[in-house]
Amino acid sequence: MNQNRRRPSRNSDRGGSRRGSYQGRGQQRNRNREDDEKIQRTIRNAQEMLQDSIHAVCLEELNAYERMRVHQFFDNKGDFETKTYRNGEEHLLWIFPVGKIREYVLEKAREAVKTGEEIELHPMSNYERFIVHDVLKDDESVETTSIGEGDERFVKIVPVRFGRKLRKMARKLKLF
Repeated sequence: MNQNRRRPSRNSDRGGSRRGSYQGRGQQRNRNREDDEKIQRTIRNAQEMLQDSIHAVCLEELNAYERMRVHQFFDNKGDFETKTYRNGEEHLLWIFPVGKIREYVLEKAREAVKTGEEIELHPMSNYERFIVHDVLKDDESVETTSIGEGDERFVKIVPVRFGRKLRKMARKLKLF
């Protein structure tokens, strides 16, 4: 070994001090636990907000890993769906209570058929309106239409006097 070669000192400008930048296994585990605790807290808060609600919940300021974990948790449950939307540089995670929306829509459809009157639902996002139309598409006793623009767009449930099949036949025969 050449004795003229020296090892650089720890504080030299070539490598800098590693003091403080190294995370041992114990420190890394603690950080992971803290991240997991934050994710679990976020999931619990979202569950509390969604418990008896038909309104979607928006989670902001989550990093990609946290969004993925929340997606995994809620997508494994049949009554919820998650969607991520971009708003400029930030990502917004929306959690939709699909099961509660289905129950609500079916109840409103029964009410429309029973009373014979049109029912207007509250303003909804495009995905919530999609769920409403999807739930009632096979129900021949009601029709759904979206009305309005922007954030004020809502779904109207209209009871049908004649079923869709009968109406199609009448059009073919040109009765009405």
